[in-house]
Amino acid sequence: MAGDAMTAAASAERDDALEDFTGKWRARWPEWSVAEVFVPRAQRGTAVAWASLQQELTDAAWGGSDAAPGEAKLGWWIEELQGWSQGRRRHPLGLALQRQAAPWKALAVMLPSLRDSRERPGDRNEAFEALTPLAEAIGAIDLALFGPVPGQLAEAAVAPILSSLLEARLVLQGDAAVPLSVVARSMARPGEGAAAEWSRELLAQWPARGGSTVPRRLWTALAHTRLQRGDAARPLSPWTALLAAWRGARN
Repeated sequence: MAGDAMTAAASAERDDALEDFTGKWRARWPEWSVAEVFVPRAQRGTAVAWASLQQELTDAAWGGSDAAPGEAKLGWWIEELQGWSQGRRRHPLGLALQRQAAPWKALAVMLPSLRDSRERPGDRNEAFEALTPLAEAIGAIDLALFGPVPGQLAEAAVAPILSSLLEARLVLQGDAAVPLSVVARSMARPGEGAAAEWSRELLAQWPARGGSTVPRRLWTALAHTRLQRGDAARPLSPWTALLAAWRGARN
């Protein structure tokens, strides 16, 4: 009986730790409580855990004024994800993700490119190209977790991930995320700022199709709608989120 109680307590502690990390993502994206109705119930826990992992990685790469803590954290994640591919886990998010048949090791291999992306890009092409290897790795995991065709990554799957990554970077870094060429161009429009100019450019190139899986299309739709409304960090109202999610799910 004592052993059963200890096992139950340990299990509850692990569940609480997992909830702490997924709760951070939900706090940044409260719209998900509305949008997730379009995701099959059996996939919702995996979707939130996977979104939370992506947030952990991008926060490490682009968050804070000092790059060193984030670089160390990404180094830790490289080891952690390599361990997932070998059946080992330490991080609470591994409770929901590690046993999923997804290319975690391939994601680990691409994390140095995410680490190196902290430096301001020279122009639009450089901003996108720097994150393309990561977007491809993320897209492969999307398909492995949610279908429709595991192991086959369509080119169309990468573009919405890139756009969403750059939207996330803008939220975390503000003007520091804007390419130098866009900063120079924004100087000809006093009062608006480089971030506003870069937001317009991101919206202009935003792909028509939001992704190859339902969760990705929902995440893309929410990020796009926030950017359209002029503040990528501001949550949408429930009705706006529902409409955006409905359109995303149908796309």
